[in-house]
Amino acid sequence: MNKIQEMQAFVVICEELSFTLAARRLSVSPTMMTRAIASLERRLNTSLLIRNTRNVQLSDTGRRFLVDCKRILSELDEAENFASGNFGTPSGQLTVAAPQMFGELHIMPIITSFLAEHANVTINTLLVDRITNMVEEGIDVAIRIGNTEEDLQHGIVVGKTRRVICGSAEYFKKYGRPSHPSNLHNHRLIASTANTLSRNWEFEADGHSLHIKPDLKLTVSTDQAAIRIASLGWGLTQALSYQIADKVTTGELEIVLENYEQAPLPVRICFQADRKIPAKISAFVDLCINRLSGNFALCQFESKNRDEQLLINRVF
Repeated sequence: MNKIQEMQAFVVICEELSFTLAARRLSVSPTMMTRAIASLERRLNTSLLIRNTRNVQLSDTGRRFLVDCKRILSELDEAENFASGNFGTPSGQLTVAAPQMFGELHIMPIITSFLAEHANVTINTLLVDRITNMVEEGIDVAIRIGNTEEDLQHGIVVGKTRRVICGSAEYFKKYGRPSHPSNLHNHRLIASTANTLSRNWEFEADGHSLHIKPDLKLTVSTDQAAIRIASLGWGLTQALSYQIADKVTTGELEIVLENYEQAPLPVRICFQADRKIPAKISAFVDLCINRLSGNFALCQFESKNRDEQLLINRVF
């Protein structure tokens, strides 16, 4: 194998975490994969993979090298497509990142539609509740919620979402509605460890930020679980408004303390803008903009509850 083929073999092994599966994917023998990695490690004079009888893991050097390999191979594909006149045709692998619940609810339907239209594209989806590094992790398109920025990132706002407190009508009938954030200490509160909002619940009163450290009665590992428990009438939880839009529409959940909400968070479609934009990225971004800009969970209309009576984004 030449250097490019060795890098391709290394990337596939890292994705499969198996020499056998990687060899099958590339239609070569496991022995060839072993020789490719041995050649790479010998030339670089370092260990890239840590192998044992059970699995394959990346060394620290291997993790850094993987990022570079993905970037180089992606740029090589782009250069070949441009030279061959195929740069305007969506093709190749596209890596998309999004918050887990947002991705499941709103991005996966877009992805399946995109793949149905573009047979020459494959998509790797990363649904995680953390800020991903687009350059280091080889991400082509990322959906961001909140005011985060990256130097090489271009973001297009497609909507906004609110931080809300919600519970069921059954719960409010039994325990009453909090009229001020400080009243939350007298209620059953649920939080998800996947939600970065769980440590402190943020509000705004009289133009000043108000921080409430919730006395949590129940902690779960996913946003979906916290929302589900709240809809069953056990307690209150904090969520992003897009996460509960359907349940509010059906009356399964109700929002309280709207007068104390902070400003809504922007939802952006982000991509790296320091290079020529391949057709696969521009086409996918265009589809995201079209679908999300008209999504009822991110649509815009006037709040009737804020004293300022500003035009803000709401979901209902």
